[in-house]
Amino acid sequence: MIQVGNKLPAAKLQEFIEVEGNGCSLGPSTFDLAEMTAGKKIALFALPGAYTPTCSVNHVPGYVEKSEALKAVGIDEIWCVSVNDAFVMGAWGRDLNTAGKVRMMADGSADFTRAVGLTLDLTERGMGLRSSRYSMLVVDGVVKSLNVEASGKFGVSDAETMLKQAMEILA
Repeated sequence: MIQVGNKLPAAKLQEFIEVEGNGCSLGPSTFDLAEMTAGKKIALFALPGAYTPTCSVNHVPGYVEKSEALKAVGIDEIWCVSVNDAFVMGAWGRDLNTAGKVRMMADGSADFTRAVGLTLDLTERGMGLRSSRYSMLVVDGVVKSLNVEASGKFGVSDAETMLKQAMEILA
């Protein structure tokens, strides 16, 4: 499992982009993690799946609500990562009004999730391989804090915890 002080692994994530801009085409665009994190402070949180109860009611909305406060303490971008395809993540983002606040990043084949060692096997529940619930503060591609939830829990990867850590680390 990735640890504080480690660089993020070489990986790609996808994002559904609805409007043209910044050289991106409409639809799913693939981004290289090293390029995307270079020189930036990213609050990254990951969760088991789009449209699932805790993820939809608490996790994403908490980051949407705290997005301005997180950016005020120095966070450049907030990413939500899930093992779903970019179309699902885009639709979920529209439903949760994340535009301009939280980037909904797809890890459709779980390549990033496997590379950081934070997989969650929900095959018995019909959901296959997913991401564990966690958050991390990433500065210039290096993990500065990591908060991994115990199975079925939600208490350390929330936006309030990330805000407190960002205030300490980025001060």
